Amino acid sequence: MTTFAILIKSHAPDLPYVERLLASCRRHNRTDIPVYLVVPDEDRAAFAHVENDVTELLADSQFGDQLTRTDVAGFSPGYINQEIIKLCFWETGLAENYLCLDSDAEFIRDFTAADFMADEGTPFTFLSEDARLRAEPEYYNEHWVHRDPRLRRIQAEIGLAESPLLTVHGQAVFSAAVLRSFRDDFLIPRSWDYVAALAIAPYEPTWYSLWLQQSRAIPIIMKEPVFRTFHNAAQHIDFLLADISREDAARAYVGVIVNSNYSRGAGVVDFGSDRVTNLAAYLPEHDLLAAAARSAAARARRLLAPRSSRA
Repeated sequence: MTTFAILIKSHAPDLPYVERLLASCRRHNRTDIPVYLVVPDEDRAAFAHVENDVTELLADSQFGDQLTRTDVAGFSPGYINQEIIKLCFWETGLAENYLCLDSDAEFIRDFTAADFMADEGTPFTFLSEDARLRAEPEYYNEHWVHRDPRLRRIQAEIGLAESPLLTVHGQAVFSAAVLRSFRDDFLIPRSWDYVAALAIAPYEPTWYSLWLQQSRAIPIIMKEPVFRTFHNAAQHIDFLLADISREDAARAYVGVIVNSNYSRGAGVVDFGSDRVTNLAAYLPEHDLLAAAARSAAARARRLLAPRSSRA
């Protein structure tokens, strides 16, 4: 059993994203952290050409007793099963701690276990109140108003009275010690399995992070998320118009996620592409020119402003 590993759960439609993720991992995984890739049995052939880029290519059937064949909480079996596999991967005995990566993640700088582990045995706990997302109208109306009540339901089931509610969207490090406690001390006494928990609220990082805060199964050493996620086009466009380069972003983040739930129609949007190419993926040409003009005008105003008035 390794102390720390990377877990990627994917399927054939996301193969181009996995290829990009593994390419970025090859460039930046300087200490050869083990990488495990789990895909449906029927998709193994499609992923055969990337098998040399991972420590082991595993099939969903290895977790068969835990998985569902029916919709849960309005989500397809495939969606729920990828959450279950993240929660029960520790039972393979392959890793004591593992970073759960979505296929659309991309590393943007060199990394080691020290970016994710506070010490040899204790992972960082990535937590946030997400104040920025709560304040953003588009995200709030499209996601927050539906997501927050479900997270509060998890909080109530676990019996965690602490406020504010701190959790993480994804790209979390899961500890086998915490998940063993979640299974043995929370699920089993209720005669629940992972499906029963996810039927209440299908947010596996929140089940993990709130149970950790309640159980204190390991020391909580908090750290802000080290992946920057763009949940919608507006967030990515704002980032691009601010002219934040890959090098700039790497000062704050290990990686980025251009969420494929909204960006898939524009293809595999590569964070490393030039700004105009990325903007063009979202905006018609006339909108792109107008946005660029506004950005240039704003920069000009800052440069021409009296020195005393500059922030």
